[in-house]
Amino acid sequence: MANVAVVGSQWGDEGKGKIVDWLSERADVVVRFQGGHNAGHTLVIDGVTYKLSLLPSGVVRPGKLSVIGNGVVVDPWALIAEIDRLKEQGIDVTPERLRIAENAVLILPLHRELDEIRETSNTGTRIGTTKRGIGPAYEDKAGRRALRVMDLVDLDVLEDKVEKMLDHHNALRRGLGKEPVDGKALTASLKEIAPKVLPYMDTVWRLLDEMRRKGNRILFEGAQGTLLDIDHGTYPYVTSSNTVSAQAATGSGMGPAAIQTVLGITKAYTTRVGEGPFPTELFDETGQRLGERGREFGVVTGRKRRCGWFDAVLVRQAIKTSGITDIALTKLDVLDGFDEVKICVAYELDGKRVDYLPASAALQARVTPIYETLEGWQETTFGARSWGELPAQAIKYVRHVEELIEAPVTLLSTSPERDDTILMKDPFED
Repeated sequence: MANVAVVGSQWGDEGKGKIVDWLSERADVVVRFQGGHNAGHTLVIDGVTYKLSLLPSGVVRPGKLSVIGNGVVVDPWALIAEIDRLKEQGIDVTPERLRIAENAVLILPLHRELDEIRETSNTGTRIGTTKRGIGPAYEDKAGRRALRVMDLVDLDVLEDKVEKMLDHHNALRRGLGKEPVDGKALTASLKEIAPKVLPYMDTVWRLLDEMRRKGNRILFEGAQGTLLDIDHGTYPYVTSSNTVSAQAATGSGMGPAAIQTVLGITKAYTTRVGEGPFPTELFDETGQRLGERGREFGVVTGRKRRCGWFDAVLVRQAIKTSGITDIALTKLDVLDGFDEVKICVAYELDGKRVDYLPASAALQARVTPIYETLEGWQETTFGARSWGELPAQAIKYVRHVEELIEAPVTLLSTSPERDDTILMKDPFED
C-alpha cells in the first residue's frame, strides 16, 4: 500500500480537484502541503458543485481526515468564510474532520494590501498574482517575522509580536506612500478570529506519523503546478512556494520515504493564468475554441486562461523535477472534433533545437515551439469509462504523449464527473 502525492505538471488548473476527490474515496487522510487560498479546486459530487480554495478536497467526504500542513499559508478570515460556505451546502467542517498545523504561517490583511499595491503599481514586474497576500506572507516566513497559528494561543504576547512585524511593514508602507498599519487594531482582529481557528490546531507532523504507523492511506494534495514552482518554474512568473512533490514532505512534516507514488495531473492541452512565458500559446480561433470548450476560467479569480497546444517539453521537464511516477491525463474531450491536433516536441532557440525550457527568463521569451501534427478525431471521448469507448486516434494521441513525456498515463479523466475515469493502475497500490 502506497501513500500518494498529487501535483500539477503544468501551470496549474490541470483538474487536480476532481482527481484528488476521486482518490480521496480511497484515502484515509488528505493533506494540503503548500500554497494558500489562491488555489482553486472545483468538485462535482452527485450533481452538487463545491468550490474550494484553502481546504483540502477530502473535506467534503465523511469519514476522511483533512489536514492543512505547515507548508501552507493560512488566511484565518478566508478559512472561516470557506468553512461557513460549506456549512450552507450541508458540509459541517468540525475539528474532527479538519486539522491545521500549529506552525503554519498566517496571512494578514497587510499581506493582501501589499500584494494589491505591487500588482497594480506602474513600476516593477507584474507577476499576475491573485492579490490574496500569498507571496508577502511567505516573505515574512523567510524573514522570520511571520505570525503562525500557534501565536493565536498566547494573546498576552500577540501584540508585541505584531509590533515587531510592523517595524518592517510600516517602513515598507511609508516608502510606498501608504498609511502605516494600526498594530492595536490588527491585534484586536486576530484576538477576535482566534477562538474560531484554534479548535482546528494540531501538531500535524506527529498526527501524520501516527496515521502512517496505523497503516492509513495518506493523500498529499498540491496546489498550482510544477511550472509555478519558486525554484523550478518560469521564474519570476511563479508562485511563492515549492509546488514540486518534494514539498509534500517538507510542508507536512513527514520524511520523503512516506511518499511512494507521485501522480502528475496533466491537461491534454496547455493553459496558463497570469503573466509569463507560454511557448505554445494560441491567439487565434483555435485558442479561443480550446478556452470555450474547456471552460477555462479561474475558480478563484474568474480570470480567463491563456490556451495552447500540449507542450511535451515542459511536461517532461516537470516529470523530472517533481519526481512524477504516473500521469493522470485530463480534459481529453476538449480536443474532440479537431481535424488535427498538435504537440510541441522541442523548441527552436536562436536557430538551434533544444529539448528543455531554459531557466533564464530572457531565453524563455525567445523560444518558439516545434510541432508534430497528428490526425484528430470526430467521435466523442466525453464520459468514456474504458479504453474501448475511445476513438482510435484519441488512443494514438495518448500513447504518443506517453512516449514524448517519458511517463505512463495510468489514469484518464473524460469529464468533470468523478466516475468518468479510466483507471489503468491504482495509485495506492505500491
